[in-house]
Amino acid sequence: MITNVISAIDAIATATPNRWAYDVLGEKHTYGELKQAAETIALAIAQRELPEKAPIMVYCDQSFLTIATFLGCVKAGHAYIPVDTHSPQTRLRMIAEIAQPAMVIAVAALPVALDVPIATAAELLNTPAVANALLTPVVGADTFYIIFTSGTTGQPKGVQISHDNLLSFVNWMVSFDWPKHPQTLSQAPYSFDLSVMSLYPALTLGGTLKVLPAATTADLKALFAALPTLDLQVWVSTPSFAAICLLEPTFNAAHYPQLTRFFFCGEELPHALAQELVRRFPQAQVYNTYGPTETTVAVTAVAITQSVLDQYDRLPIGQAKPDTRISLRAGSQRTDGDQAVGELMIAGPSVSKGYLNRPDKTAAAFLPAGYATGDLGFIDDTGMLFYRGRTDFQIKLNGYRIELEEVSHYLNDESLIQQAVAVPKYGADHKVKQLLAYVVPAANDYPNELALTKALRQRLQAKMMAYMVPQRFIYRESLPLTTNGKVAIKALIQEANA
Repeated sequence: MITNVISAIDAIATATPNRWAYDVLGEKHTYGELKQAAETIALAIAQRELPEKAPIMVYCDQSFLTIATFLGCVKAGHAYIPVDTHSPQTRLRMIAEIAQPAMVIAVAALPVALDVPIATAAELLNTPAVANALLTPVVGADTFYIIFTSGTTGQPKGVQISHDNLLSFVNWMVSFDWPKHPQTLSQAPYSFDLSVMSLYPALTLGGTLKVLPAATTADLKALFAALPTLDLQVWVSTPSFAAICLLEPTFNAAHYPQLTRFFFCGEELPHALAQELVRRFPQAQVYNTYGPTETTVAVTAVAITQSVLDQYDRLPIGQAKPDTRISLRAGSQRTDGDQAVGELMIAGPSVSKGYLNRPDKTAAAFLPAGYATGDLGFIDDTGMLFYRGRTDFQIKLNGYRIELEEVSHYLNDESLIQQAVAVPKYGADHKVKQLLAYVVPAANDYPNELALTKALRQRLQAKMMAYMVPQRFIYRESLPLTTNGKVAIKALIQEANA
């Protein structure tokens, strides 16, 4: 059993310093290099005499220097806030304003000026160490990392995950009989908490993180060329990314004989995708997992076997990990066939302490009975959980959590739009396939709707994450209203999915 995440990684670096820790398409770094780089960065941070335990914002890509910086922060006693290089400048400023970080460490060139002390990771790595400098690493209930999710009014929420939260998750994850020194896929950006499912289980087991950079995954030809070179044993991704990989006919056990573990999280696992995966990798173990960012990546799991596929049309999301209790929120239940469906409440040691500097949002979601997920589901007599949608207008698209209200906020903030609302379009597998925008355009000089749509996309991409920009714009003279004078979003969702 792992008792300290940092110590576990350091112990591997001390015992086997030449073991590969990080591999970005052949650019490799050892555990010894990781330990040395992290400690150098930690000492450089310590010299700055920052406020105790104040978080540090890390503007990062998927490079080795990024995880060295993460570990440097926590070794110096500070939580890190990963912010991806693909983030719009508006989001960078907003996170900095909410988080009030003690400093920003730029692994990549920072595209915006922030009213915060800024240092590059390379600068910290080259800072001479001061003799007798002391480090007080993150431990126990101290915050380890903070991941910002979507917010309902354009204000993202910073989920604080402590060392104890992370420890609960990692010890549970490694109990799934991982291979010794696992060669593990690392594909998700570090600002997406799915990345944690690869990062810390692999490093605490002395494994190698096999990194697929965003530029590679965005290019199918490059992706299909890179995959066979990774020699993967453990796969971690959203179902959507696996669906892309299954487009390649050679993505099967014959060509990937070492790939024996699949872990899926971030969105609902479609039955058809799971069936195809089991067909192609008949000897592999395929796990469907579930958990909000607020409960540290995942808190349930189920092995998807042919028997499970035969039994359920819509797959279960698993049973709770041993230290966690999941229940239905009192008063939220409704009957769906023979089942009582309600809002899932999660209690246990991996549940976050709340949102950074957002006491109002924290009080509303983190209750005595546990974290109120906003997810609807039911629990059968065996303790198996089944997901049945959201209580609000939050969706998952390609693994990313998106608040429809946040997208609508940005749409309505655009001068080319008079009124708009974001609406999800679902597929037959109950997953969101597309994000639509119903738009009443403002007066403009564009010759047609195509030109207007192109302009809107360009302007919106400067304000919001690319995955949040609607894929399709539907123009109307007016939007339907409820009797209270609000836009009838549910009616538009029904229309979009008719």
